[in-house]
Amino acid sequence: MIKTPYLLFLGDAPDQLAAKVAQGIKDWRPDFAVGQFRMEGCKADMGLTDMTLDEAWAAGAKTLVIGVANRGGVISPEWRHVLAEALLKGFDLASGLHNLLSDEPELVEIAKAEGREMHDVRVPEVDYPIANGKKRTGKRCLAVGTDCSVGKMYTALAMDAEMQTRGMKSTFRATGQTGILITGDGVPLDAVIADFMAGAVEWLTPDNDADHWDLIEGQGSLFHASYSGVTLALVHGGQPDALVLCHEPTREHMRGLPDFTLPTLQELSDLAMTLASRVNPDVKPVGISVNTQHLSEADANAYLAELEAEMGLPAVDPFRHGAGRLVDALATLD
Repeated sequence: MIKTPYLLFLGDAPDQLAAKVAQGIKDWRPDFAVGQFRMEGCKADMGLTDMTLDEAWAAGAKTLVIGVANRGGVISPEWRHVLAEALLKGFDLASGLHNLLSDEPELVEIAKAEGREMHDVRVPEVDYPIANGKKRTGKRCLAVGTDCSVGKMYTALAMDAEMQTRGMKSTFRATGQTGILITGDGVPLDAVIADFMAGAVEWLTPDNDADHWDLIEGQGSLFHASYSGVTLALVHGGQPDALVLCHEPTREHMRGLPDFTLPTLQELSDLAMTLASRVNPDVKPVGISVNTQHLSEADANAYLAELEAEMGLPAVDPFRHGAGRLVDALATLD
């Protein structure tokens, strides 16, 4: 188990979105977040107290969590001296990057000498099966997006929290490093060998009570030239009964792909339904989740109302306004 609480390492993140791991922990497990460590030039800010390693240790932090999810998931050379110093000062390290802590010889040597632990949460720990497409009991809801980093994890977490409040049977199923760090369990799907990705999602969402909902954390986008494969594995392995369409309306292009514009929500719905109905003919789109953080309250409400009229589905920002209407839509499928 990863020791809590955490000091969130933001490194030299070029923007707020690059520190989405730290943002997710701060928003959903604030009691885990003692403070933040930012290097010179960092453009991200969680609104937490900036701390040195000594200050964070004195405040009770036990693990330095790399809160940055950069393109390619690499440990920057500029970070290494901070990570090494943290180990020497008594911290464990935790990371969800593709570039593993265990592949860094200097860090491995220090951790061994100092008796520290290093957690690579993106390392699969199970021999996952190949998907078989067989129908499972229970119900499943998958968040799919027009792009990466539009709020798919937040949507599933918000819906699960609302369902727990109502006494409904539900489980948030983490499929990425941030979700795993928040909940302590899940499948690091984009690190699973491609032939086994859909099977890993089947394993993550097994047979359950007929009235139990798995809220599956979405990844990537079916339209993203870099990351569509992991999304399709979620669609086919998740065998969803319900889809929530996720969108961020202020994007000028797809994340990391300046030559690609975002699809429309209708295009997303059409493609996701075509692919999902292959494994579950009864799948339905039940709502739209919009990340309105860059819109004023008035503009957000107007945009959501416009979407509802256009798509005929409830449109909400579940983090800003609550996930109640999305959960209401799920309840109609019980």
